[in-house]
Amino acid sequence: MDCWKGAVSRSWIYPTVIICANGFFTTMRPSESFLTPYLTGPDKNLTIEEVTNQIFPVWTYSYLALLFPVFLLTDYVRYKPVLLLQGISLIITWLLLLFAHGVMAMQVVEFFYGMVTATEVAYYAYIYSVVSTQHYQRVTSYCRSVTLVAATVAAVLGQLLVSLAHVSYFYLNAITLASVSLAFLCSFFLPMPQRSMFFHRKDTSEPLPGADKGVAAGSSHRPSSCQEEKSPNPAARGPTPQPQAGNARPHSHMLSVLLQLAKDLRDCYSSRKLLYWSLWWALATAGFNQVVNYVQVLWDFRAPSHSSAVYNGAVEAIATFLGSATSMAVGYVKVNWDLTGELALAIFSVLDAGSLLLMHFTDNIWACYAGYLAFKACYMLLITIATFQIAVNLSMERYALMFGFNNFVALVIQTILTIVVVDSRGLGLDITTQFLIYGSYFTVIAGIFLIRSMYTIISIKCRNTTVAAESTTH
Repeated sequence: MDCWKGAVSRSWIYPTVIICANGFFTTMRPSESFLTPYLTGPDKNLTIEEVTNQIFPVWTYSYLALLFPVFLLTDYVRYKPVLLLQGISLIITWLLLLFAHGVMAMQVVEFFYGMVTATEVAYYAYIYSVVSTQHYQRVTSYCRSVTLVAATVAAVLGQLLVSLAHVSYFYLNAITLASVSLAFLCSFFLPMPQRSMFFHRKDTSEPLPGADKGVAAGSSHRPSSCQEEKSPNPAARGPTPQPQAGNARPHSHMLSVLLQLAKDLRDCYSSRKLLYWSLWWALATAGFNQVVNYVQVLWDFRAPSHSSAVYNGAVEAIATFLGSATSMAVGYVKVNWDLTGELALAIFSVLDAGSLLLMHFTDNIWACYAGYLAFKACYMLLITIATFQIAVNLSMERYALMFGFNNFVALVIQTILTIVVVDSRGLGLDITTQFLIYGSYFTVIAGIFLIRSMYTIISIKCRNTTVAAESTTH
């Protein structure tokens, strides 16, 4: 038995299979595409205004409040306990969805769902700490692919059960509860990591995964420096290995880690290129999350679920497929992203803005569906490019830190949007006016990066002209 346990602990296959099973059952939630019809239907009997202006905003607030402490806790306790916490939060979320009633109970649901999304970092970080570097690229591909497959399967299954078998939304949520319970069970079988990215770095003899293998959308060879035009320095090669807290006090150890993280962030954002790509990441992700969070409300307004056929699951399945297809296409496009990357951000942000404005002005539900498909495909294409452009200059630790901070900034912007536009204590705008605001928001993003891209292209062309002129004179 001890020999078997030892073999399991040394194998990369066992933890990969278990974490992929956990990811599949966590993401396989067929009821999620039909959340708004469920809340506004006879099961919960809530109004569109209550769902939009009082219930859904709680998710944004709880996510923001929990993101940073959960990020630190995840690394400190080495991932597995946080995956267990995620499983418990998912089970509580769907138990309340099934059996609780009223606005306040649904606000508690949104709080626990905020916990679920805040703890997602543990899923993507866990595998880095239990497999060796040579397997990193493969297991990362498996972990990310299985969630896309699960999301597609869940959306298709939900649509088929609703449209063909006429299964009620209550039973869809019961199926989801069973799925997330299986995910919770899977997390018990995960081996406990002996190291983590920042707090428990046991040695430096083996480079941590990602330093030269690439992140999910990154290249297979990358420098470890954050700066593009500065000479390398120790701070630019990722966080300095932290001493173990055997003789040091835990408080001083945590403080040293936090100071190192702050220094790493400052060094990374000193690169102007990374700063602009991160700016787009934060702005666009805030808008994207806001649209995804409220698009079901718009669909229900255009074609009320109590009197119309609902195709939310089919639309989400197609959107997931288009998103993964456009993300994959980036890997085969040979473009000088340094020259035209910001122009691509501007052009596709214009398409995003147009899609959202179409969803505002049209009364046709099919046009709304088409607008959402175009919007999600464009965003997934651009976020893949942005991920690559940021990751190509960073070590894995730096990438994880910058990824987390960019998403934190996006969440702050999203919270401001929610307070001002959505929350009943703010403007409390109706859903169609909200989408006018979101379309205008992406128009502003497009304008910022169109101006920036024109400046970049003109600067590079002028520099090349000057160099050519100097070479001919000499």
